[in-house]
Amino acid sequence: MQRDPTLRIQETKWQALLGELHRRTRGVHESGAFLLGYVADGSRSVEHIIYYDDLDPQAYRTGVVVMHGASFGSLWEFCRSRELSVVADIHVHPKGAWQSIADRDNPMIAQRGHLALIVPYFAHPPVRFETLGFFEYHGSHRWRALGGRHIARHLHIVNAEA
Repeated sequence: MQRDPTLRIQETKWQALLGELHRRTRGVHESGAFLLGYVADGSRSVEHIIYYDDLDPQAYRTGVVVMHGASFGSLWEFCRSRELSVVADIHVHPKGAWQSIADRDNPMIAQRGHLALIVPYFAHPPVRFETLGFFEYHGSHRWRALGGRHIARHLHIVNAEA
């Protein structure tokens, strides 16, 4: 039986990520990032963050995240050079953290088991943990919701010592 997926990120990295996502929205458009790290027994640890607009400067031009295929080459090269994997992606919405039709139909990484986080209200602080959307991709545009009141089972914000 496959274990439930978990995503681990250090608290300081998590807070910096939320702050940077909020800053990059400029209060008017979505922003997002790939979370890079390691996978072991269904648990993923975040070691590095690459923001979408660092890979594709036009990613937010339409107001929603649109990554162009050519930008993924730099992502894969970065991962290869540091022996990292994309363990999840994260992006912000202007309102709630539900998956839009575009989110459901266009996963950033269309691989079974990929994890995607959505932060509501352009990540405007304070971001309440239970308001996050957290989803696991099951292939063929099917997802399993991991967020809401049970999010702490799957998303672990840890101290640096842990």
